[in-house]
Amino acid sequence: MLWAILGTILVGFSVGLLAWFGAGYYFVGLDLLEKSLREKLRRLRIGTKRLRSWLVAWSILVLVTLLGLWLAVDALIFGITFSVLFAALPWYVIRRLDEARRQKIEDQLADAMVTLASAIKAGLSLGQALEILSEQCPRPIRDEFRQMVGEYQMGKPLDRVLDETRERLRSENFALFSAAMQASRESGGKLNETVERIAHSVLELQRLERKIKSETAQARASAVYMAMAPFAVLLMYYLFIDPVNTERLFVTVPGQILLSISILLNVIAYLWARKILAADI
Repeated sequence: MLWAILGTILVGFSVGLLAWFGAGYYFVGLDLLEKSLREKLRRLRIGTKRLRSWLVAWSILVLVTLLGLWLAVDALIFGITFSVLFAALPWYVIRRLDEARRQKIEDQLADAMVTLASAIKAGLSLGQALEILSEQCPRPIRDEFRQMVGEYQMGKPLDRVLDETRERLRSENFALFSAAMQASRESGGKLNETVERIAHSVLELQRLERKIKSETAQARASAVYMAMAPFAVLLMYYLFIDPVNTERLFVTVPGQILLSISILLNVIAYLWARKILAADI
């Protein structure tokens, strides 16, 4: 009992010293992290007013996970493993949200190009055509066109507006669309015909991407099942086959190391499979 109390006191004292001397490094890292995430969230049109509070709360949760698994169940290895996974979770979520939003913009861009070409053919200027897109297009591409129109009306040159939007969206189709508009403005060609040809090319690319996704849908589902299979096998061994030796994976340090490595490799394999199966034309 005495040794347990002394151990708890020493751990608490060590944590206190770490917090005292590492506070400066913590806030520097928090500032860098906040700056990086703020830029990503702004591209996603997500408010960042309380971002710092959420980051502090998330860092506390990661620390509680580490100390809880370490002190409560004497599983430091599991504490480190799940703390790393929890710490990486916000980046993964933001990346998935960014991919989903970018895919929506890619899907909506071809229809927007057709609308733009029709508006220009009807005699409207490029600025007026973009204003129509900012009112009629669905979200999320409507938000991008609204920002473009707002910046253009505030006096920013259209070429600069297009360049900044291309950098913000990081879309190959929009880059092609932007280059066509800039080239047409400089050479004086028929912009509506150029945009119509680009829209046709984009629609064809989207058709090919949907075909690839439909053909790889079963493989993507198999990747999810394969990621879940080790946990199902582990549960079967613990309940029915060999519960004694399976329990050693949780209560011994070598077992915890093996299990943690298996979890990390399983996560890496799942992410790798998603990257391989992603449609890229």
